[in-house]
Amino acid sequence: MGVAGSQDELYTKAAGEYGAALDRLAYGYEADADRRRDLLQEIHLALWRSFEKFEGRCSLRTWTYRVAHNVATSHVIRKSRRNPTAFLTLEEAQEQPDQGSVEVSADRQQSHTRLLALIQRLEPMDRQLMLAYLEDMDAESMAEITGLSVANIWTKIHRIKQVLTRQFRAGGSDGR
Repeated sequence: MGVAGSQDELYTKAAGEYGAALDRLAYGYEADADRRRDLLQEIHLALWRSFEKFEGRCSLRTWTYRVAHNVATSHVIRKSRRNPTAFLTLEEAQEQPDQGSVEVSADRQQSHTRLLALIQRLEPMDRQLMLAYLEDMDAESMAEITGLSVANIWTKIHRIKQVLTRQFRAGGSDGR
């Protein structure tokens, strides 16, 4: 049994506090609406199950994100095995030709959708870091979740932001 309460209590607290962030995380990992609902359900089930072993060695937020990112990454790996898609390394994304200029959109939702479509094309680790960064997660928490050093995380985030900025300005993805 977990340190900070029962499995159900911990899940209820995590889902209440981080439910919207989990929705955004699922959106960042899965473009298809039906598959995204399935992924979100998988995340919630894994999160509930995980609290049986939660010992309070990290914050509830870190634990929740770790479980969610692990489930989402596994989802992406399974998806890529079933239907191989072209994930881009940062170097490949950087080398892609510009797709022409696009007018700056006043519609925030369209810009948000385009950014997430670009993030969805990144390799799972880069995607995980960028989504955590967009959720205002600190580097120490990201290091706990990913196993990378804090310095490596900041270097990777800086490079990812450069590539995404370039692709976004060039027209990037149309949201598929």
